[in-house]
Amino acid sequence: MAFLFACKQCLLFLVLLLHASAAIAAAAVDNSTDLASLLAFKDASTSGGAATSDNIIVANWTADVPFCTWVGVRCSWRRPRVVSFNLSSFSLQGTISPHLSNLSFLSYLDLHNNSLSGTIPNTLGRLPRLAKLFLHRNHLSGTIPPSIFNNMSSLISIDLSSNNLSGSLPTIVLLARIEAISVAENLLIGHIPADLARCSTLQEIYLGGNKLTGSVPSSLGNLSELVVLDLGENQLTGAITASIGNLTKLQYLYLGFNHLKGEIPKEMGNLMNLQELHLHKNGIVGSIPISLCNASKMIVLEVSTNNLTRPVPATLGKSMPFLQRLLMAGNALSGGLDFIASLANCRDLNFLEVMSNQFEGVLSNAYGNLSMNLQYFHVFENHIKGRIPAGLENLSSLISLSLAFNELSGMIPMTLWTLKKLQVIYLGFNRLTGSIPSDIGLMTNLAKISLTKNEFSGQIPDSLGNISRLQNLDLAENKLSSTIPLSLWSLTGLIQLNLSQNRFEGLLPPQMAKLKAISYIDLRSNRLSGNISSALGELQSIIYLDLSNNSFHGQIPQQLRRLFNVEYLNLSHNFLSGVIPKFFSNLSYVYSLDLSFNVLEGEIPEGKVFSNVSITSLMGNRALCGAPQLKFPPCPTNMITTSTSSTKLRLIKFVLPSVASILVFLACFSIFVKKFMRKKAKASSKEEPPCLNYHRRIPYFELARATDSFSEDNLLGRGSIGKVYKGSLDDGLLVAVKVLNLEVEGALRSFDAECRTLGQVRHRNLVKIISTCSNLEFKALVLEFMPNLSLDKWLYSQNQCLTLLQRINIMLDVSLGLDYLHHQHPHVIIHCDMKPSNILLDENMVAHISDFGIAKLMLINNKSTTSTNNVGTVGYMAPEYGLTGGVTIKGDVYSFGILFLELVTGKKPVDIMFNEELNMRQWVNNAYPNAVMEIVDNNILRTDFTNLQQHFDGVDILRRCLSSIIDVGLHCTKDLPNERLLMRDVVPRLQEIKNGVLVN
Repeated sequence: MAFLFACKQCLLFLVLLLHASAAIAAAAVDNSTDLASLLAFKDASTSGGAATSDNIIVANWTADVPFCTWVGVRCSWRRPRVVSFNLSSFSLQGTISPHLSNLSFLSYLDLHNNSLSGTIPNTLGRLPRLAKLFLHRNHLSGTIPPSIFNNMSSLISIDLSSNNLSGSLPTIVLLARIEAISVAENLLIGHIPADLARCSTLQEIYLGGNKLTGSVPSSLGNLSELVVLDLGENQLTGAITASIGNLTKLQYLYLGFNHLKGEIPKEMGNLMNLQELHLHKNGIVGSIPISLCNASKMIVLEVSTNNLTRPVPATLGKSMPFLQRLLMAGNALSGGLDFIASLANCRDLNFLEVMSNQFEGVLSNAYGNLSMNLQYFHVFENHIKGRIPAGLENLSSLISLSLAFNELSGMIPMTLWTLKKLQVIYLGFNRLTGSIPSDIGLMTNLAKISLTKNEFSGQIPDSLGNISRLQNLDLAENKLSSTIPLSLWSLTGLIQLNLSQNRFEGLLPPQMAKLKAISYIDLRSNRLSGNISSALGELQSIIYLDLSNNSFHGQIPQQLRRLFNVEYLNLSHNFLSGVIPKFFSNLSYVYSLDLSFNVLEGEIPEGKVFSNVSITSLMGNRALCGAPQLKFPPCPTNMITTSTSSTKLRLIKFVLPSVASILVFLACFSIFVKKFMRKKAKASSKEEPPCLNYHRRIPYFELARATDSFSEDNLLGRGSIGKVYKGSLDDGLLVAVKVLNLEVEGALRSFDAECRTLGQVRHRNLVKIISTCSNLEFKALVLEFMPNLSLDKWLYSQNQCLTLLQRINIMLDVSLGLDYLHHQHPHVIIHCDMKPSNILLDENMVAHISDFGIAKLMLINNKSTTSTNNVGTVGYMAPEYGLTGGVTIKGDVYSFGILFLELVTGKKPVDIMFNEELNMRQWVNNAYPNAVMEIVDNNILRTDFTNLQQHFDGVDILRRCLSSIIDVGLHCTKDLPNERLLMRDVVPRLQEIKNGVLVN
């Protein structure tokens, strides 16, 4: 028996040993499967961007290291099988390998915030244990694999948002454990699947930012666990289903930016836990149901831009004590403002916007009891009467106050000027009286002031000049008088100034030249007199200028020729005399020029604006001739005005003898100089003269002193054929000295080419040459110094940040410079190397193009195309250059477009994320127009998006602006040259974009 028992024990041991061996062998097979799957993923998705991420994956993901220790990989504690795979924000590129489906124990997969492209593998639906799948913020395209929605019973959370996914949502949804679904910000179409209602565990649904159509399924009301429902920014129609009232746990409901109709269902009053309700930008009618007051936890209520009518429930504020933002603008709501007084119960209220409705009544002193946190109070465009209550002084946090377009009367209470944080004040289009008090100068944070169309009288207080941050000032259509205070012209940040239709007197002073940033000036219908100030010529950012209906006299100053950007110019109804200056024909962007009712005489110029001008723009003058299309009399061939004749007589009688004597003296002196120079040339070494005839000549020794013997400490940058140094000349002038390396092949030819080119061009957006220094062993160009250095440094510096408006201004400056080189210079000049390092910024952040004269070509009369060896930098170079070697202005347009896209995205075209399969243009084009917010430079979002928070459409405004900017960049970078824009077409589009930004 003992023997048999021992045999049984041995047999059992052998069986167990065999099972263990089999298990070990199986584990080894499974291990090799996981390893192969991970290596396949590594091969399919390359890592780019941050070098640290790249090094970690390359160094760590090797077959000789256990994959359970690889970065991003976590294995089960029981067996060496992958259960978690997290490589989020690793700058991964390439595609997602379908072999990931072999990770059969995987429960967590997170690859979000990378640059992965291609489609989502259908095989991911075969992962039986996968609970969380995060692929958002990539560049994935194609349709959503149906297997993910109907074959993954373990899935709890899925996020595919912010990609380029297209097609419809899967109609069959079998996700028994699902709690969160997000496919927002894609390109999805079709209807919302009713099958979602079968997912009884759903808590969060994000479908916003697509192109979904149809109605909101009533079956969604069965999702009793739902907390978040985001269906906004689609194309949904029909009425809001009453079944939403069944979602008693709902906290966030976003249905904005759709085409929904019908009324707000009273069943929404059942949503006792609702904290945010967004119904804006629809076609909803009816009233705000009183049942909605049951939502006592409401924080944000947004119903703007609908067709709502009737009064607002008077107890709204008492019922919603946690309310922070109330937005009802753009409806037809009526009745009184009792509900505003009830908002005193909302101690965290910071945004109140009820503008563009039909509210009546008066503003109560009780509004001073509103939250001390209130920052935005917008009640404009209603039917509000009475006075502005003094109690508003209690709203000490107020940033923006708009009461315009009402029927307010009386004086502005003095207490209003104690609101020191106020940045925007709109009181225009009322019946306010009195004077503008000097205390307004204490509000130093004000950026926008509009008091237009009231009955204010008296002077503009001199203290207004203390508001150094002021950008917009509108005092039009009042009864203001006296002279414009000189302090006003010291507001260097002013962008828009409207003082029209008042009673201002006096002259335009030379101090107005300080308004370098101004783009809009309207001084029409006043009593201004004297000559039009030549200082206006310094306002080179001006787009709109109206000086009509005043008493200006004298001739139109020649300095106005420098208004390169002006589009609207009205000098009518004055007493201007003399001839119409011909330079008006050279102002490229003027679409409206009105010179009517002056005392102008002589020939009407031809070209550009005069080819489109109407007779009403020139009528009422004394003796104009020419322009037969406008039925003016022809000019006599020997037309000489009386003033001109007398001038010539004086010239002949008094000046001519003196001139003759001077000419004789100069002739003798020149003979002497020539003889002396010939002797000097023979005696001295053959030193080459400067290539440009500038008044100032700078010797080598002064440049050496200026740059501390060309010290590395003064080095600004290195180029392909030399170095650039910062220097201070003997008279203190700061300059940039470009010293050529004469050992580089073609350097001498480049120097000569740059001299010829720079000597022929003059434009405010091109770097100005001051002098040259040249001998047999040294050649240098002396250029104006740009204190803000290059655009490249601003884009990629940790300590500097450009706002969206600054970026637009820079590209507008660059486009104006290129427009000059391509279309306005007598010879077409091609830059051939547009890139950020060749864009320099002066002290006012005005952009100047540099290096446009080095080894470049010139096309005579736009007819010839020349080949050159220097056709740009990789990434910015037009694709046709590599095929034909020929260069045209369309190559510059392509480089400009790439530069433009770089400014918007903050990505270099040679970024490691771009390769032969995906370049910058394709990447941007894939995101345009629906996902532009995903590719924009984060610095823009941090600055401009924050600034737009005060606007109820802030995000939409920024998105539209970015889309219009990107559209220009994409049109400039089309593959075929003949499909690209010309720079003369780019400039007006950028100006329109800039105007839109300024308005918003």
